[in-house]
Amino acid sequence: MNYILKNENAIYYECGYSNDNCIFLSIEGDRYLFTDGRYTIEAREGLKKGEVVIDRDIISQVVEMIKKYHPKTITFDPKEWSVYAFHKLSQIDGVKFEPQEDFSHKRRMIKSAEEIKLIKRAATLGMDAFDKFSDFIMNEGAGLDEYRLKHKAKSILSYDGLYELSFDPIVALGANAAKPHAMPTDHLLSEGELLLIDAGLKYQGYCSDRTRVVQVASQMDFALDQNFSSPTFQKAYDTVLKAHDTAIQGARSGMKAKEVDALARDIITHAGFGEYFVHGTGHGVGLDIHEMPYISQKSEAIIEDGMVFTIEPGIYIPDEFGIRIEDMVVMKNGRADIL
Repeated sequence: MNYILKNENAIYYECGYSNDNCIFLSIEGDRYLFTDGRYTIEAREGLKKGEVVIDRDIISQVVEMIKKYHPKTITFDPKEWSVYAFHKLSQIDGVKFEPQEDFSHKRRMIKSAEEIKLIKRAATLGMDAFDKFSDFIMNEGAGLDEYRLKHKAKSILSYDGLYELSFDPIVALGANAAKPHAMPTDHLLSEGELLLIDAGLKYQGYCSDRTRVVQVASQMDFALDQNFSSPTFQKAYDTVLKAHDTAIQGARSGMKAKEVDALARDIITHAGFGEYFVHGTGHGVGLDIHEMPYISQKSEAIIEDGMVFTIEPGIYIPDEFGIRIEDMVVMKNGRADIL
């Protein structure tokens, strides 16, 4: 198959190296990485297999290479390309560019043993960072607003810059946690407050993703078992935890993704919170923080061994509170193992 890639993570998956200005071309069995002179050394050192082509105008070089081979078809993902770049490519006479959405994500859905090992390491480092953040909250968090709490979370999650983050962390207090992707505010942390953190880091390019909710106290941690002074908070939390556990325990290879979603969603609906579960139960994780499969109400994807995805049910009561509990799992021997 002939195909062309523009997305950084898609390219990294193919050849072990990428940057913010490169194109990967697999054509008639040959492999080329096109980039500019700023990356000459890194590209030649990092490329696992293939040839590096250096030029200031990489699009023109790609066009010339395609003309040289003159294949009948080349597969591309239209989500990766700007109108300008694709227009230059598509002017090549006699070559048909066949669109295939999520081309790379589909190739990456089943993780190799090595990929799972890297993801597990990212998850373990992330878990340890959560523990450090909990210690910080207990010892130094009182009186800090969400902006400063988020800044500290980024420092701790990155191990003071050693690792990249999977995404911009979410640190939300009280009613702000009712927004699934809450932005920070000047709300100040105080004892007894509900605190939600959703964060992860990258290890050798692979992401982790975890969410926990806790009531701030002088002694606290991010364990799954939590006690809240508010009966309403406690009921919602226990419901989300049951949904989380039920989905993980019930997930099986061969099921449709929407069936896994239903395992969690039915628990929340039967508890009377159905309208407040406003997103899918999970998503794949790998080089991208959001990959296939998507664990949602409409997803017909078949769950298979080797897939890695999140289970993250939630309840969000506007202007009151939000609860989400998230763990990453890998399908192994037909069942979901928590990473």
